[in-house]
Amino acid sequence: MTANLRTRYALVSLPDIRALLRASSFILLVLMMLQATPVRADSAAVQTSWRLLDYIAVDYAGAVAGGKVISDAEYAEMVEFAGEVEKRLATLPQTSTKAGLSRRAAVLRNTIAGKADPATVAVQSRDLAKALLAAYPVPLAPSSPPDLARGAALYAQNCASCHGATGDGKGPSAAGLDPLPIAFTDAERADQRSLFGLYQVVTQGLEGTSMASFGELSNDDRWALAFYVGGLAYPASSVTDGTKLWRADAGLRAKLPDLAAIAAVTPAALSAELGADKATALTAFLRRHPEALAAEPQGSLSLARERLDASLQAYTAGDRKAATDLALSAYLDGFEPVEPVLASRDTALMVRIEGAMAELRSAIGKGRPVAEVQAAVATLDGLFAEAEAVLASEQASNMSSFLGAFGVLLREGLEALLIVIAMIAFLRKAERPEVLRYIHGGWIAALVAGVLTWVVATYVIGISGASRELTEGFGSLLAAIILLSVGIWMHGKSNADAWQRYIRDKMARALSRRSAWFLFLLAFVVVYREVFETILFYAALWTQGNGGAMLAGTAVAAVLLVLLAGIMLRYSAKLPITQFFSWSSILIAILAVVLAGKGIAGLQEAGVLGVDIWHGIPRIPLLGLFPTRQGVVAQLAVLAILSAGFWANHRTAARRFSQAQ
Repeated sequence: MTANLRTRYALVSLPDIRALLRASSFILLVLMMLQATPVRADSAAVQTSWRLLDYIAVDYAGAVAGGKVISDAEYAEMVEFAGEVEKRLATLPQTSTKAGLSRRAAVLRNTIAGKADPATVAVQSRDLAKALLAAYPVPLAPSSPPDLARGAALYAQNCASCHGATGDGKGPSAAGLDPLPIAFTDAERADQRSLFGLYQVVTQGLEGTSMASFGELSNDDRWALAFYVGGLAYPASSVTDGTKLWRADAGLRAKLPDLAAIAAVTPAALSAELGADKATALTAFLRRHPEALAAEPQGSLSLARERLDASLQAYTAGDRKAATDLALSAYLDGFEPVEPVLASRDTALMVRIEGAMAELRSAIGKGRPVAEVQAAVATLDGLFAEAEAVLASEQASNMSSFLGAFGVLLREGLEALLIVIAMIAFLRKAERPEVLRYIHGGWIAALVAGVLTWVVATYVIGISGASRELTEGFGSLLAAIILLSVGIWMHGKSNADAWQRYIRDKMARALSRRSAWFLFLLAFVVVYREVFETILFYAALWTQGNGGAMLAGTAVAAVLLVLLAGIMLRYSAKLPITQFFSWSSILIAILAVVLAGKGIAGLQEAGVLGVDIWHGIPRIPLLGLFPTRQGVVAQLAVLAILSAGFWANHRTAARRFSQAQ
């Protein structure tokens, strides 16, 4: 083994890494495919099942009272719908949660067959609907605020003849219909309907009634129609009170952070939490002015809470796989969208939440007692309350915006700068300035790719938390692997005092065109990884206002990075070539260890790797050190490989020195 290490690490040149280059390209290709090809469930079956469950929860009270059927037609419909839910759930893709959903659907069917109390049926229906969406996520909200004027025009054209011009259910065509059209102005019934439920009915119609599907309308039109009819039961006079309430109460804005939140919640649920008057005013305002939600930068802490509650329920029921998936979703879909903004205002709190999330996933993964998992969820709930207080301020202060922009660019930029400067200095030492254009091309291409990332994330598809963590995780590990080889190679040259002519002459010739493209790839990977993180952070920070302070922080950090680059280039030029290789190899070795830790952490946060907490290990993100067994072991493995490579280099240098004597 020692001989192999000597041969590999003492004599290797950059062209010998071409196999790694091919592997790197393959990994990047796979990563792009992972991000571009999401796996989706049968959304039509999920949405139809959800709609039927929502209908049962609302309308069962009109079929049964006091254990007796009060409407044969309504009751027959409830029985039919419960059976349809079971059938549609059976067609969904197989997952660890599917069997549990089917059992709950059977329980609901039996509950209806037993003519149970409407409150019991409503709870079972809504709980099953919630669990269904958690297991098979489908879009819950429009991508942008609906056009209410368009919704009004569509209603007049397609709905008024049956439901009436004002939504009272007394249109000119209503008399001959059985059952009669719904009265959208019925406040008691409207309180039980979410906007998502209305959207589903508009999209797919309602079997057994005269309500036809309007699936031929665009998605935006269907949402506009749902928002319009969803506001008919709430008087326009309440909008003023709702506006004042929304602007004055930051806690409400935190509870309803986005369009998905208002689309999923029922006014009845809001009433139970806020009181009837506040719920009515808030519903009247937000359903008529959904643009108020689009402007909110608060993120999705309410979604994170919902996912954590569902995770605890699944764990209590013995479904660890579902609990793990839901806890992961709480982080990726709930907390991570607000992480950049929270980091700019309270970094310590952000780190505490990340650590608590990891603790929860570790407890679930190890099958700890339910009480321990429950305590972990309670801890996170308290931390989320602190985060909501931090995020609820009207906008970031000038100083927090300045420091946030300055800190992230300096932190991310310095890591990439160290590697790029080392490569530039190496080429100058090797007297190959014509290859510099490949390195410059690599980091410039990374900046361009970063701008494209911002455009895509802002105007096209948005970048999910999982995609972000996968990019950071795989990018970090890829860079760590490359730096591991380069660091050992450079260290080997630092011990070759008798080989100075070889370094200046043979190494210069060894820099083939293939090696130059290798340097391009290395520069691109290490810079894009940092640009990717910076762009997403800046996109979130920009929404908080204080653009001038943010730009000032960016400018100061950029100037400081340029100064540091100049100092490092000038200092490296004065170093003797042996010292240059020695110091560069140490620097690159440290960065390889750091990136290995960050890569493992990214894959853990994306759910690719498990999480086993090692208590007592400090959490130092700057060094890539996180208190998990997987991360620490990976960094120790990198250190072991580096140590073996450096030791082999020393042995080879000593042997050659003795032979020269």
